[in-house]
Amino acid sequence: MAKDSEPQYRAALNQLADVVLGAVEKVVEPGADQLEPVLKGMQNGMVEFVRRYNRLQIDVQAGELGDPVLFVANHGFGGILDLNVMAVNAALEELELERPLTFLVHQLAWTVGVGPFVEQLGAKPASRESAQEAFAEGHHVVVFPGGDLDAAKSFSDRNQVVFGGRTGFAKLAIEEGVPIVPIVTAGAGESLLVLSDGERLARALRLDKLLRMKALPVTLSFPWGLNVGTTGQLPYLPLPTKLDTRVLPAMTVEDDEDADAFAERVHTLMQQAMDEMTENRVPVIGNID
Repeated sequence: MAKDSEPQYRAALNQLADVVLGAVEKVVEPGADQLEPVLKGMQNGMVEFVRRYNRLQIDVQAGELGDPVLFVANHGFGGILDLNVMAVNAALEELELERPLTFLVHQLAWTVGVGPFVEQLGAKPASRESAQEAFAEGHHVVVFPGGDLDAAKSFSDRNQVVFGGRTGFAKLAIEEGVPIVPIVTAGAGESLLVLSDGERLARALRLDKLLRMKALPVTLSFPWGLNVGTTGQLPYLPLPTKLDTRVLPAMTVEDDEDADAFAERVHTLMQQAMDEMTENRVPVIGNID
């Protein structure tokens, strides 16, 4: 890390600590009766942390978005500290949207009991019904189709957009008559070392049936060291990897396309953007051109 960058990272870390401690104080203090402002304050603090610590660069290519749209984003490494989600939040802030946002989130959040908290931030369980309700209320909807498969991919696949054959998002867009706006983020998969996605282990433990988890990543991170599965569900200190996020122009279904073809076209465009964004990339440092 360059010497002149150290004060910036130190300031970002201090700011994050202040936000978290301040939020905790509000929760435990007598008379603190509103959870939503506290959680939103923590979220805003995390977004600002990612902007600074991860030197987030945002490239908005989408035009004005007045009517509801379906934002389709990729994962890097996901969990409690999800750099891609924070980068997407920052990008959406720059779009200055006038409509509310609904994020579709993995069911695991409700299984482990934190669902009511993320609901305060505009999240709902990832399902067609949740999306339909949000669109009926005039919201934009944000979905990460790759889910845990995309979030837990190995370091060697960090620059791949992995949807695992999922095409439900395209069918949803067609049924609701809304365009898809892809959002691609590069760099989050370098925040730690994912040695294996652990798909076989997840199947062996029947986690795909019990918790709808199709991956159980084997990771190397600070402070947990070598870990199976729980890194991501526990906070970890990410490496100061540079993040680049690109908001692509809106896409609509073509006359001769079904949902599978539309989904493939969206995925192809997102992968092309990822390839461009990482062509001259050095891990953690970012592009060197």
